[in-house]
Amino acid sequence: MTDKDFENILNQGEGYNIEFKRSLNKEISKEACSFLNSSGGKLVIGVNDNNTLCGIKLTNGVRSQIYSYLQPINPTPDIKVIEYSYKEKDFIILDCKSGKEKPYITGGMLYVRIGANAQKLTTPNEMRDFFQQVNKIFFEKKECDNFLYPDDFDDKRFNLFLKNAAISQQLPQKNILENLELFTEKDKLNNAGVLFFAKNTQKHHKHASTRCLLFKGIDKHLIFDDKLIEGNLQEQYKGALEFLKSKLELRYIIKTAGPRVEKYEIPENVFKEAIINALVHRDYYETGGKIHIEIYDNRVEITNPGGLLQTIKEKEFGKRSVSRNPIIFDFFQRLNMVEQVGSGISRMQDEMKTENLPAPHFSLKGIFVVTLYRPINFNKWIESWANKISKNQIVILNSIHQNPEITHIELSKKTKLGKTTINNNIRELKELELLQRIGSERKGYWSVSTKK
Repeated sequence: MTDKDFENILNQGEGYNIEFKRSLNKEISKEACSFLNSSGGKLVIGVNDNNTLCGIKLTNGVRSQIYSYLQPINPTPDIKVIEYSYKEKDFIILDCKSGKEKPYITGGMLYVRIGANAQKLTTPNEMRDFFQQVNKIFFEKKECDNFLYPDDFDDKRFNLFLKNAAISQQLPQKNILENLELFTEKDKLNNAGVLFFAKNTQKHHKHASTRCLLFKGIDKHLIFDDKLIEGNLQEQYKGALEFLKSKLELRYIIKTAGPRVEKYEIPENVFKEAIINALVHRDYYETGGKIHIEIYDNRVEITNPGGLLQTIKEKEFGKRSVSRNPIIFDFFQRLNMVEQVGSGISRMQDEMKTENLPAPHFSLKGIFVVTLYRPINFNKWIESWANKISKNQIVILNSIHQNPEITHIELSKKTKLGKTTINNNIRELKELELLQRIGSERKGYWSVSTKK
């Protein structure tokens, strides 16, 4: 290792394949284990989270402690322990290659790398399911047979990525690509590298594109606009975002001071998150499908091939995250386009609630679908139900529409209806799928489903 190699690791910063630790502690066992079970990486001891060089005092006791922390990993891993001096300070680098004898376990637990974090799989079923699917999950790690490096490689795209991700360009290009885990053992660029940095992405993966459609009405009968967006994953994100922005209604809020504020009918952060999720989590093995962004009169649907991974149970959806494509996830995270792991779903729900819009609907089986309902004229909508539901039910829906967090007691006072009457009508409205409760009775809120 040279000073340039070490500086490149520091400049690259923490991510999918780099982890910093200020001091030596037993956490290095699970971090190393997560690298072994994923694409490999480097654990640097003597650097804190904000890249401050603290250094570590190298003694025989410290060396012995490192091996004692790594010893519980089973099967025995191939981890290279490097001692390195830089600017009169000492550091330890644990170089963990992707293991050939997966799964690796430490302390009876299995850890995998998700974004910039080590995540624990806690049950035997999660562990078994994960490694039954491991070859499929890591499509991004497989070499792209018809890609020739450097002939098919786009230097401009790569240099722009390094600039935007604040990664140093001091090392030769191939060394940086290797540090980012984009080369296979056969010295060929893997699929993650191709999806980001190929001159012609679709030449190598024709199915890796995004189709955007605008329909008239609430079904697929009348297509008003149809656009196929190609290019690398960043370009597909930008193209899909521009398509949505051009079709959704926009209003301007004029403030007494400062520039005017643009607000789309669906919060911009919500459909940004949905597009990123589709690109990051889609199953790129499904060559017969594309990401679809479909705009209807009453909703937007963002669809990608590949349902929820078996390691995430439906009840854990939105609370835990396991990425099908952790390198791709890491790249978007480095570009500050992905927030904290596992928080995206709750943020989408919160923003829709803030704008008094129906909660996003997620279909998790086989094909992953996010449905975002567009705002409608509530009074006109409820008029369409006048002959289908009772007057009491109309009163209840109006009250909830005005205050989604209204309690049963407040509802009773406002509507002058008894508790039993309210409960019976709420049950019927739920059966008609016009009303749902989001969260608990105590801390949740009501959502009127105007999609029907």
